[in-house]
Amino acid sequence: MSLGRREFLQVLAAAGSAGMALGRWAEADAAAAEEALYELPPLGRGAGFVSLLHFTDCHAQLRPLHFREPSVNLGVGAMAGHWPHLVGERLLQAAQVAPGSALAHAYSCLDFEQAARRYGAVGGFAHLATLVKRLKASRPGALLLDGGDTWQGSATALWTRGQDMVDACKLLGVDVMTGHWEFTYGMSRVREIVDKELAGRVDFVAQNVKTTDFGDPVFAPYVLREVAGVPVAIVGQAFPYTPIANPRYFVADWEFGIQEEHLQQQVDAARAKGARLVVLLSHNGMDVDLKLASRVRGIDAILGGHTHDGVPVALPVKNAGGTTLVTNAGSNGKFLGVLDCEVRDGRLAQWRYRLLPVFANQLAPDAEMAALIAKLRAPYEAKLAETLAVTDALLYRRGNFNGSWDQLVCDALMEVQGAEIAFSPGFRWGTTLLPGQAITREMLMDQLAITYPYATLTEMTGEFVKTVLEDVADNLFNPDPYYQQGGDMVRVGGLEYTIAPTARAGARITDMRLAGRPIEAGKTYKVAGWAPVAEAAAHSGSQPVWELVESWLKARPGGRVAPRRINTPRLVGMQGNAGLA
Repeated sequence: MSLGRREFLQVLAAAGSAGMALGRWAEADAAAAEEALYELPPLGRGAGFVSLLHFTDCHAQLRPLHFREPSVNLGVGAMAGHWPHLVGERLLQAAQVAPGSALAHAYSCLDFEQAARRYGAVGGFAHLATLVKRLKASRPGALLLDGGDTWQGSATALWTRGQDMVDACKLLGVDVMTGHWEFTYGMSRVREIVDKELAGRVDFVAQNVKTTDFGDPVFAPYVLREVAGVPVAIVGQAFPYTPIANPRYFVADWEFGIQEEHLQQQVDAARAKGARLVVLLSHNGMDVDLKLASRVRGIDAILGGHTHDGVPVALPVKNAGGTTLVTNAGSNGKFLGVLDCEVRDGRLAQWRYRLLPVFANQLAPDAEMAALIAKLRAPYEAKLAETLAVTDALLYRRGNFNGSWDQLVCDALMEVQGAEIAFSPGFRWGTTLLPGQAITREMLMDQLAITYPYATLTEMTGEFVKTVLEDVADNLFNPDPYYQQGGDMVRVGGLEYTIAPTARAGARITDMRLAGRPIEAGKTYKVAGWAPVAEAAAHSGSQPVWELVESWLKARPGGRVAPRRINTPRLVGMQGNAGLA
């Protein structure tokens, strides 16, 4: 699909309002839409002008896809009403993006189904490669930074233990990366890739990963690269809560954490070695990055990830040493962040940030990358393409509470295992399917492909069910970002409840009901789930979750999956919250 005249004019209007240079395309026709959107001249040329390209949380998606942004991304306390907790119309207003435009579709959930059919798929490494090459051609020496969650999220990544993504990232030209889900392949596999596959090509940096015995660094804390005559330090910040959010046994010999004091030491050390521009490549999540930026001196910019927030602006945060810019570049290969800087007299003098959507219909695929992707997928193509059912409704996963994909998984687990309640992790990754699209094995695995996929069936008291919900709610809605451990609320099946995000810890969840009847604290309920973090689960003989869900899909009458009734909790105290569309 190419943009028609009306769509092209909307792209121009949205690009102009977002500050994108239109230059000579302001009077052009629809055939020039791609150039209008992606023409982004550098801030300047020659000594002192540094450009950084950033993508994050692609979750192993090599091909174009649909991905719906959240309609619920609640901010509480000091975070209420501020980036990244803006959705829908509030987001577009804050970003000065025209409603109904291609950029509005990329950044928001509004009119998603109609806009997705109109503007087509996003992402895809072949299309991303074209954009990277175009930008690098006008920015000699530009660095491409990968914020992590790259080697996990697809069937082929799982089946090759991340090898397909390692090969694709090397061809893409990634210079520096950090990690999170990468660690779920285990310490030996991560070391194998970092020490052998990436050595001399890609620097894997993480200042906050140390050995549990003597506190030795596991990876380089930062790397110094010279760009346009400027020594640039890229400091790595892996996901701080990896051993909590994911199985501890995968990283038994390593410890993580925010390590704020150690980070300050590394920033100071990089400055002492001559760095004139210091960037933190972070997988903290944006709320954590905003707090960190206010407390650590000497960081010019934080290029962040983990929370999948597609934020089209860079937020300046004051601290004792000056100002730090904080960004977050979305997920699933949808966006490429572009930070152009001028370093003058040893300091950041001016900057410009753009978050460019990767529209697959407006960027021709790079031939070399397309060939590699075809080669990587060839052994699995038939297995990936098998249709399990067809969806009659939009299937998405993104937001603080259940999405329709989450509901499908919960419903399947309850029915197959004879459970009354189901829990599914609050994962943010997973592609979106439009009504009428086939649920192939590949699409199902995009939701479930992890290294600890075991389905569970547990007896829980009503009191313990509440404890689970309260614990996750505090991880999500704690007013101190340093106590937020990532992810969204656990997804639920069968269960209805009320949540007050601004209440104190332990008192957020009330009125839990099952089939209209109150949950009894002392009564035992059968609860289905998956993705247990305990090591014993790996040896329990339990089935991978995808086998159960696949069998449920294949049993659907007429091969169709009817729209799901989504178990959305009743919200208290959130009226008018800008994170609620």
